[in-house]
Amino acid sequence: MKKNELIYGGDYNPEQWSEDIWLEDMRLMQQAGVNLVSLGVFAWSRLEPAPMQYDFGWLDTVMDLLAQHGIKANLATATASPPPWLAKLYPNSLPTKADGTRLGIGSRQAYCPSSQDFRLAAGRLTSHLAERYAKHPALAMWHISNEYGCHVAECFCDTCAAAFRVWLEQRYTSLEKLNTAWYTDFWSQRYASWDEIQPPRQAPYMLNPTQVLDWRRFSSDNLLECYKLEAKILRRYTPEIPIATNYMGFFKPLDYWRWSEHQDLIANDIYPDPTLPDAHIEAAMTADLMRSLGRGKPWLIMEQVTGQVQWRERNALKRPSQMRLWSYQALARGASGIMFFQWRASKGGGERFHGAMLPHSGTDSRIWREVVALGQELRQLELGETAPQAAVALLLDWENWWALEGDGHPFKMALMATVKAWYMALFKLNLVVDFAHPSDDLSRYQAVFAPNLHLLSQAAAANLERYVSSGGTLLVGAYSGIVDQHNQVHLPGYAAALQPLLGLRVEEFDVLSQGATVQIQATTGQFFAATNWTEILQLEGASLLGQFADGQPAITQHQFGSGTTFYLATQLESAGLDWLTELVLQQAKIQFSPQPTGLERVVRIAHGRQIVFWMNHQAQTVEFQVKGLCLLTKQRLCGLVKLEPYGVLILEQTI
Repeated sequence: MKKNELIYGGDYNPEQWSEDIWLEDMRLMQQAGVNLVSLGVFAWSRLEPAPMQYDFGWLDTVMDLLAQHGIKANLATATASPPPWLAKLYPNSLPTKADGTRLGIGSRQAYCPSSQDFRLAAGRLTSHLAERYAKHPALAMWHISNEYGCHVAECFCDTCAAAFRVWLEQRYTSLEKLNTAWYTDFWSQRYASWDEIQPPRQAPYMLNPTQVLDWRRFSSDNLLECYKLEAKILRRYTPEIPIATNYMGFFKPLDYWRWSEHQDLIANDIYPDPTLPDAHIEAAMTADLMRSLGRGKPWLIMEQVTGQVQWRERNALKRPSQMRLWSYQALARGASGIMFFQWRASKGGGERFHGAMLPHSGTDSRIWREVVALGQELRQLELGETAPQAAVALLLDWENWWALEGDGHPFKMALMATVKAWYMALFKLNLVVDFAHPSDDLSRYQAVFAPNLHLLSQAAAANLERYVSSGGTLLVGAYSGIVDQHNQVHLPGYAAALQPLLGLRVEEFDVLSQGATVQIQATTGQFFAATNWTEILQLEGASLLGQFADGQPAITQHQFGSGTTFYLATQLESAGLDWLTELVLQQAKIQFSPQPTGLERVVRIAHGRQIVFWMNHQAQTVEFQVKGLCLLTKQRLCGLVKLEPYGVLILEQTI
């Protein structure tokens, strides 16, 4: 793509349509301002209708048409959905559920990630595509598979069992080390040979929690191996062409920190529910995650919907201008392009009622007019090298997520509910947030928020100590520092990995009845409600900021080296969390500016240039003061402006 050119387009599936439609598609894409399409994502059965019998003629024509019309291709390897002949020839290539049920064909993602038959066939197709189109003028990017793990995140067949054993042997090197890590003397689970180990299939009762944790690690890595196999082939033929697959936001089965090490850029599919009042906050949080996974580099919305999806029980339509609004929200938070699923709405198949850039109602429709208008705006919008700058990091670790939501806990604590609540408190203050792993270098952040670090290695705990001792400010949530990387309790006592850092010891947990709340009184006099969880703390240097009704500590502060830690021994409801968040930010000397409810303000900065995005997520007009050049109208504004419902204002200012 051209330097600083914003990407605009969608999934293009010409194989679903007769060839006479293709020229019309090209004309309409040009009208809409489309400059990139994802091509051939689900075209394996058309590209290889029989084993090792390839038909690229139709794809040649489409690629040539794109090049002739100035449109680039994000060319897919088409391996997301194997053709029926693969399952017929190799029945063991189909995935198996934990109860032993083998899944069949007729949908998508019907493959076992460990199957060598699947991997060989996928590798052959990828090689043919790479060799054929390596020098094609339309090729701009490679799209490997599609939404890994969306429907089959883990397979429990014998082939995967064997692969799991190999993975374990590489991780632990000896059975003695595995038995120690898995604590197998509990319930007489000690293993005497590698071939005794099985996946965590259905069992009479609770499974070994460390075995389950390692299985999740393996399953994420196993799918990653499929991706890496195809990426290696593509890089051999086209080392200069970027490669990516599409993520799915906060997707629990795949450790996107590990996956992102192998992506040339981060791409994401996002489908917020427009009926939810905080859908835009979920979208903002996801955008911040994608920018963070790419370590601050521009990222791409690979899929969103223009109107409505078809897979929820109730599929509401986006309000007029809401598609535009959420597109600009992604750009504000670091995206370099906006794409949709899909270009032309399918007339058949499971997604025939999924929205598209060109809907069933054609060009005489609100959706089409919004698509064309957005494309025209993006052609004139130049964001340069500007990017959001975050002073706050929020810690997120997939392995902790897996461990926290496993079996055998005092309470089924949901990580993402806690993360979202903490993020929302920061969002209200119009702060851009980076997500970070607990082992990352955190020195560039003035404050770090850790909603939950139930699983925390000694190395990660030491990293947090280095950050705080050097002057950082850290807020840690309840039930943190409890187990190590093997899912075994840190001793002595709970939160042992964090005791010196927090200046306290957690003696006991207690779980509240469903719906019950307890009152927290802050030392500043305010009262706040808390729910679900409480802890009994013994302070060992920390000072009290808030206490439960019985006088026990609930919120603490502690000086550690040159920095400060805060600890929250419960789950505060929103008012209390807002208060605590502001207290932490003040300690870290971070400026914040609350805006009217529903008005989002995000700043992109680079080289003395500042671009401010104002976005109204309400159905009512809002008023506020501004000064700067509007990049969409080229008008200079100074004073009070009114922003219409779901409206966007983008101002350039000189720092």
